[in-house]
Amino acid sequence: MPFKQHISFARRFVRGALAERRREATTPMQPAPHRPDPASWPAGHLTAAWLGHATVLLDFFGATVLTDPALESRIGVGRGRVKLGPRRLIEPALTADELPRTDVLLLSHSHMDHTDLGTLRQLERDTPVVVHRGNQDLVRRFRTVTELQWGELAEVAGIRIEAIPARHWGARVLTDTHRGYGGYLLQREGATVLFAGDTAYTEQLTPLGRRHRIDLAILPIGAYDPWIANHASPEEAWRMFQALGATYLLPIHHSTFRLSREPADEPLARLLKAAGSEAWRIVARQVGATWTLERQG
Repeated sequence: MPFKQHISFARRFVRGALAERRREATTPMQPAPHRPDPASWPAGHLTAAWLGHATVLLDFFGATVLTDPALESRIGVGRGRVKLGPRRLIEPALTADELPRTDVLLLSHSHMDHTDLGTLRQLERDTPVVVHRGNQDLVRRFRTVTELQWGELAEVAGIRIEAIPARHWGARVLTDTHRGYGGYLLQREGATVLFAGDTAYTEQLTPLGRRHRIDLAILPIGAYDPWIANHASPEEAWRMFQALGATYLLPIHHSTFRLSREPADEPLARLLKAAGSEAWRIVARQVGATWTLERQG
């Protein structure tokens, strides 16, 4: 992200923070529409639950995967009650204490709505973590951390993990420019899941769909107004999904925090309109919704 955009974002954030706090005082967080029950999920399947924003809980044929956990009431700078940043519009579908034991924790990049240090402090220190190159210092409390660059591979908990590119940026603060960012391609038991993390429209992911049959693509669809240079619009996310040739789409990065100007319910409505008669491919549309892959044969 160019320096001028950094400054513009910072000014907008500071200018709106106090006004947003005043509005929040009279606007309670809404409960999650659904509550996942991982203990009841069918064994030997691929099951996914959207917990809010970019946080997805996967049972990947017996291995539990957690993506970009942000489960506190706010994201931003500070801790607990003194945390300064956007407050949730909808409560998380599960709290950190309610999560099952995690076999792999995936972090896509250092932004505070994806690497939330408050949530990470609540997770077990022996949870294996995978990050992009340059982010290890943010997760040093964890005993096992794997750093990957785009195209590099690792195997964790029986899952083949490939770091994949994104069109985004990785700095956590204005003077921080060295951090890697991107998504992950996960493979296990003949199934493939793509977790894009955060990205603007890009054709960099298209070749992955030629190499693999992607069962589930987890793609961001919100925070595009005015940040279209860094966040895909719903229509762009659908085009990326089609280019991948994936079977199902789980949309993330919408409805949970107010990070941009579009109404909270706009991204999903626009995505469903773009999908038209193929809207059946869009799964886990509400916070807490759970979806299981039905394999043929």
